[in-house]
Amino acid sequence: MIVPVQGAELFCSTHGTGTVGPACLFLSAVGTRHYELQTPPELSDLFRLVYVDLRGSGQSTGEPADLTFDLLAEDLEAVRRALGVERIAVLGHSILSVLAIEYGRRRPGSVSHVITAGAPPYGDMARVSAEAMAFFEQHASEERKQILRENLAGLTADAPLKQHLVAQGPMRFFDPRFDAAPLFEAMVPRPQLVMHVMGKLAAGWDVTADPGSLRVPLFLAHGRHDYVVPYVLWEGIRLPNATFELFERSGHQPFFEEPVRFAETVASWFAEQTG
Repeated sequence: MIVPVQGAELFCSTHGTGTVGPACLFLSAVGTRHYELQTPPELSDLFRLVYVDLRGSGQSTGEPADLTFDLLAEDLEAVRRALGVERIAVLGHSILSVLAIEYGRRRPGSVSHVITAGAPPYGDMARVSAEAMAFFEQHASEERKQILRENLAGLTADAPLKQHLVAQGPMRFFDPRFDAAPLFEAMVPRPQLVMHVMGKLAAGWDVTADPGSLRVPLFLAHGRHDYVVPYVLWEGIRLPNATFELFERSGHQPFFEEPVRFAETVASWFAEQTG
């Protein structure tokens, strides 16, 4: 499905039956296929999942630098209207969790639930990276550290981004030897949008700023072995309508690594919020 928006066309791919929850926008900045491969049937049984390439990424058109939080909300509202639904959920992974949260903040009348996985509580990437490395050094096993060193040593100077991400497997997955090459191979490498989001759009963002405006139920999923955005970054943060869930056998993508528990936990959370 192609959805025309101001200055761009958004590519969307739809999967799932939606037997429990509403339609759910799954945000992507690296092509929808990357997340389609990571989505277990347990999750697509819950929702009608609509994978959305944000403007300037994947198969969507438009200038990444044009994206603001307000324009993002307008873009995703256009997708919602094209689907013909009054309310919709949204799921964001990693830095895209910031966008999911801000869509919910700006459109509480049409966003029913916000689901995040591996979300940072603030957008200062230098701070996140420094705290992640400190967490890795303190808590990662020696085996995990050794595998990471070996992986990084095997990279050539001109190795593409996909190979760097695969090499970082010990920081991203519960199983430090997990071969993520097929997942990252499906990426559409157009880094301008991610650079814009991380370098400018979210740079001064903090989830605790104006917490009273976060009126939509928020689900925060984190992996015990996520060394990219460690769960400990959220310690001491309290938000209205937020539910924090730690997945013991996951890294940066618990929806992929613990699919049954993730789906069951989200389904229970939905029942609690709508009951």
